Amino acid sequence: MACTTEMVPAPAKASFTGPTVPARGRANYGQRLMGEIGELKDAVVVDLSTNLSGAYCAKLFADSGATVTRVEPPEGDPQRHAQWSGVPTSSDAPLFRYLRHGQRSVTAVAGEPIIDELCAAADLVIVSGPPPGEWPGTVVLAATPYGLTGPFADRPATEFTLQADSGAVAIRGVREFPPIQMGGRIVEWVGGAYGAVASLAAVRRARETGTGELIDLSVFEVANVTATNYSDLFNSLAGRPEPDPTVPPRNVEIPSIEPTLDGWVGFNTNTRDQWDSFCILIERPDLLESAEFAALATRNARAAEWNAMVREYTTKHTTAEIVEAAAALRIPVAPVADGKIILELDHPQERGVFLRDPLDEFSMPRRPYLIDGVSGSAPQPAPAVGAENGEAIPVRTPRPQATADSVALPLAGITVLDLTAWWAGPTAAGMLATLGAEVIHVESTRRIDGMRTAGGMFYSRPQWWEYSAFFLSANTNKYDVTLDLDRPEGRALALELVAKADIVIENFTPRVVEAFDLDWDVIKSVNPRAVMVRMPAFGLDGPWRDRPGFAQTMEQITGLAWMTGHPEDQPRIQRGPCDPNGGLHAAFGALIGLQHRDRTGEGCLIEAPMFEAAINVAAEPVIEWTAHNLRVEREGNRSPYAAPQNLYACQGFENWLAVSCATDEQWKSLAAVIGHPELADDPSLATLVDRRREHDRLDVLIGEWAAQQELSAAVATLVAAGVPAAETRDNRRS
Repeated sequence: MACTTEMVPAPAKASFTGPTVPARGRANYGQRLMGEIGELKDAVVVDLSTNLSGAYCAKLFADSGATVTRVEPPEGDPQRHAQWSGVPTSSDAPLFRYLRHGQRSVTAVAGEPIIDELCAAADLVIVSGPPPGEWPGTVVLAATPYGLTGPFADRPATEFTLQADSGAVAIRGVREFPPIQMGGRIVEWVGGAYGAVASLAAVRRARETGTGELIDLSVFEVANVTATNYSDLFNSLAGRPEPDPTVPPRNVEIPSIEPTLDGWVGFNTNTRDQWDSFCILIERPDLLESAEFAALATRNARAAEWNAMVREYTTKHTTAEIVEAAAALRIPVAPVADGKIILELDHPQERGVFLRDPLDEFSMPRRPYLIDGVSGSAPQPAPAVGAENGEAIPVRTPRPQATADSVALPLAGITVLDLTAWWAGPTAAGMLATLGAEVIHVESTRRIDGMRTAGGMFYSRPQWWEYSAFFLSANTNKYDVTLDLDRPEGRALALELVAKADIVIENFTPRVVEAFDLDWDVIKSVNPRAVMVRMPAFGLDGPWRDRPGFAQTMEQITGLAWMTGHPEDQPRIQRGPCDPNGGLHAAFGALIGLQHRDRTGEGCLIEAPMFEAAINVAAEPVIEWTAHNLRVEREGNRSPYAAPQNLYACQGFENWLAVSCATDEQWKSLAAVIGHPELADDPSLATLVDRRREHDRLDVLIGEWAAQQELSAAVATLVAAGVPAAETRDNRRS
């Protein structure tokens, strides 16, 4: 992204200590009307993009009150008719409506003056390639596959080939099957959240200084940061040892998704305490004596033995029974849900997480954050094609004339007190640090940030806790202090920091912050101008309020796991993206809170649960179920939006070629490359729907060609022909 700063190493643990206090109930949050809180009502956005990342960025702005104009061709945005089944709709598809509720539509073709006029009057313009003009004072977000510059800038790509090229595919799956993609186009959705945070920060600065910005968002880099588990950095920290050429890099996390008497249940055991409790849950306390299975490496090496012990218990109990028992032991747990099951769960029902669309034709998530307990205005219908043609152009608020002076990063001068741990919370504060904020990360010498323990593979080194790639990446550009919040003097020092902070952010379960006596009532009394961001896994109320949750939990419950895995295998978690996703949505909420404070002079409480951030980017299963009674299922490495798409084995061991044809033209080029040009004119393969129906036959033909090819040569040939293709990269060898 163009909004970057000099990279400063992640902080080492500091050497001083401090505090906490008695428990208290949840604060009484004032209920305000939406018109009284800091929404983006005066922000003007023009969306010229053609990809999902751009559309989701525009949605986040529109859901926060911005005026968003979708510029589309006279025949309408092709996404108006795209849906999971692959069969184009005659009317606007539910997914399009979810992404475009409350927006405007203007039709135009490239080069028409109306495009330039709209963009010149906007705060933000979203594009999917080089901007078609220059507009002083306007922020431009370019969301592209590989970025606007570099040797791959013009390389054809889809989400699938980007996942493969980044190293995200190679590390996922069991060895009995080929590596597996993360389903549901998760990287593009998260890319939209990255773009929204950077854009909102830049718009805020542009209003103050008159200086615009070009934000260069590479979806490939989003995949690398959010979906590879920092495998390349871990490998670098280890000195890049030569990997065993006979051992693929992929594995799965266990325990994770396990069969039950009536379905599936999901766990994770990120900490030793959670693993100990899990052994008690499955009625195997004897495993605690030797603790030989406490290490994930041991469980993977002896997976059959471990799985048999786990499933001896899980298959004798219902999902509901196991969830109740595990939750009582404070094990992160969730029913493994699809678009139907999630709607039946008590927690989202009681919190009102799902709304009906304005036409009452399907259900969808509400926006993923609350301000002072308020969730947002009711969504308005998506626009008809060209509904605002000929109407007055929305105009941004006046701003100063830009000067030639160098301009600080967008959040320079903002101070953030970071009380978070693990990955999601530190990512939120880390994004604010990247954008220029001064961030102070708080830990305890008695209770270090849990993400440091991911450096456990370096136990033999001095200060092994400084070697976690997760911690290093999420905490770059921060200060670090240690405070014991269980002690009065530590809490007092924390409140001194609160008094100077613009933003206070935490991601504990609600009971923990309230036990520290550091909830919103306390923060507000110390600093009435502070924006407090709370990131509980499931929210500040509802029956799951005090349950712990991690990325794995969110993937299990929202349908992301249901969309990931081979059809002949079980659902598989995506192992990570929901953490940075939750952090980015919280960071966006924090910036909305600053907008409120800038306008009113008062701070506010932002509630940004990981669960609601996850369901916003995993909306398709619920949308498709409620609109069409269609149960979204996992498809291995195939896709509803591209065909053929799959991994194909090239010469050698574990040399997987990723191929994905999102357009008819790409398919015709592929047919020629693999030596079957006659297929380009085959009427049974003319459309995406046709090719999805014939996917098995096409996989055989492409597989036969790939088996005769050297991997890098095959990629080069396909890319030169305009076909999205990539190596399934093994970051151990990068």
